[in-house]
Amino acid sequence: MSGSKEFPEEQLKEALQQIGLKESRIFDRALLNIAEQELKNQYISRGKYGVKIVTTVTPLERNRVAISFSIFEGKVAKIQRFNFVGNYLFDDNTLKREFALTTPGLMTWYTDSDQYSKPKLEADLEGLRSFYLDRGYIEFSIDSTQVSISPDKENIYITVNMTEGEKYTVRSVIFAGEKIIPEEELMTLNQVEVGAVFSREKLTETTKLISDRLGDEGYAFAAVNAVPELDRENNEVDLTLYIDPGRRVYIRRIIISGNTDTRDEVIRRELRQFESAWYSTKKLNRSRQRIDKLGYFSDVQIDTPTVPGTADQVDVNVKVTERNTGNLTFGIGYSSTESLVLTAGLAQNNILGTGNSLSFQISTGSVNQNYSLSYTNPYYTADGVSRGFDFYRRDLDSTSLDVVPFNTKTLGLGVRFGVPITEFDRINYGFAYEETEIGLFENSPQRYIDFVNEFGDITDAWPITAAWARDKRDSVIYTTAGTLQRLSTEVSVPLGDLTYYRLTYRLQWYYPLSRTFTSLLQTRLGYGDGYDNQDLPFNKNFFAGGVNTVRGYAAASLGPQDTDGNSLGGELQVINNFELLFPFPGLGKDRSIRLATFIDMGMVGDTYEYIAEEMRYSAGFSINWFSLVGPLKLIFAYPINDQPGDETEQFQFTFGSAF
Repeated sequence: MSGSKEFPEEQLKEALQQIGLKESRIFDRALLNIAEQELKNQYISRGKYGVKIVTTVTPLERNRVAISFSIFEGKVAKIQRFNFVGNYLFDDNTLKREFALTTPGLMTWYTDSDQYSKPKLEADLEGLRSFYLDRGYIEFSIDSTQVSISPDKENIYITVNMTEGEKYTVRSVIFAGEKIIPEEELMTLNQVEVGAVFSREKLTETTKLISDRLGDEGYAFAAVNAVPELDRENNEVDLTLYIDPGRRVYIRRIIISGNTDTRDEVIRRELRQFESAWYSTKKLNRSRQRIDKLGYFSDVQIDTPTVPGTADQVDVNVKVTERNTGNLTFGIGYSSTESLVLTAGLAQNNILGTGNSLSFQISTGSVNQNYSLSYTNPYYTADGVSRGFDFYRRDLDSTSLDVVPFNTKTLGLGVRFGVPITEFDRINYGFAYEETEIGLFENSPQRYIDFVNEFGDITDAWPITAAWARDKRDSVIYTTAGTLQRLSTEVSVPLGDLTYYRLTYRLQWYYPLSRTFTSLLQTRLGYGDGYDNQDLPFNKNFFAGGVNTVRGYAAASLGPQDTDGNSLGGELQVINNFELLFPFPGLGKDRSIRLATFIDMGMVGDTYEYIAEEMRYSAGFSINWFSLVGPLKLIFAYPINDQPGDETEQFQFTFGSAF
């Protein structure tokens, strides 16, 4: 077998063996013809329609033959043109945007979306049908589809013949059948508006919401069927939703498999569906999410087979695929703020299968150096209260930033607890002791010198922390909807030298504008002060500027400055970010890379009047890429109202990886 570049020779031989052509078998000319066609099909599946295969049969001694295949692969056929016939309401370009298949473009070398595939075309045609049905064209139909290829087998032309029909509006929505749920509640689940243009998407969403709601009541096999009645004279449609709840079922047993290291109880305590209880779609979905968030498993699958011989019982099979939870990591990263950052860590997130975690981390950069040892028991009590201990050292050297030069070395020891309030809300609180050594320079401002003269260059503090967090995002990595909120406070009580408090609030709100575009609002508010006749320690000030606050300005460069132009930070912080997130053009549904346009605004200071007057703005776009070698973020920002003395950076980036 010669000339094959698209497939390994072993793969082609395996395909021939599956149809019966292999060594030591009786030679059959008809089977050889089938083998040639099978080889051609392998190449046609890759878009090489011009493939040619020359078969040579050579007689050998002892009544044997040798068969050789010479393969001339040819070029991959590309889609050159789409033709739409019968479309009067929408132009060709609008309809082509609904197709995953495309003509050759800038990124099609990577996506192969310009190569014809029958399954992909069928999916695109269904998407085209949905496009019309979601806009009220109930009688839309695809009459025929022709796929033609050029004589040289390198160009493909696709023609779609259609009938668009008339646009219909919804005249009425009626619920029929067995109404287990009150009709008033059914109306709240209805997404189809009377008087609005008919939309199959909203109708499908309505039937799903009703089915899920019935599933929460134990009707695992409920069916909701929509029957339209068309008034073609007035272009109106009456919708009747027939509800068949079926039998109410309950859970007989919950069976867990695949957990060779993790104890059953670690998984069972995350379940929200219980044995001998009524079946609940919501509780099963939430159970899967909670098990997945443990981070111990690469895959979590839940299915509910019917118990043989019964009509009202199901079992819940929870199948997990364990992943390594013990990690020895070394990392390297680079950012425009910290330059080279080295990290190392030793962690076991599931000690002896108990779900407890122990970790040691080191992170060294030109600005921050952190060393920490942590232990956490996520179920210190049976109802999910967690307890953890931390021992840490945090060194800060600000000399490479555009702030007043100083450095600190902080040693700390603390204990923390987490209390679940709801499925999405959690309260965290803790108590710690910190000792901080402060280093100043000749050009340090007088207020810093006065602080050291009053409290000494070594201070201690007893901070108490408390925080409330609510996480309702649909995904942690590729978020398209939901919110993340965190309200936290840190108060240093009068057991040590320093008495101060800090309050921070952070909000991330993702709102889907369409299937591809998502808006993101981020807000960060901070306030700090001292009490008991003390000011807020200068090393506890808030700062602004950089990739995580106001892009386009150097890290920690905004806010009040000393006479040398170095930033002092402030007791108040206001940061707002507005972003429009969307996929990289040409990459389809690839979630490893995402683009964003943004507008940032923010400032720090000691009064709200100062912040309002000195607010800085920037705009630009960013590229977020989860590459094979680590996360990469590229930022191109334009400072809108920078003032003399501001440090601006129109290009910023961060990059990090563990290996």
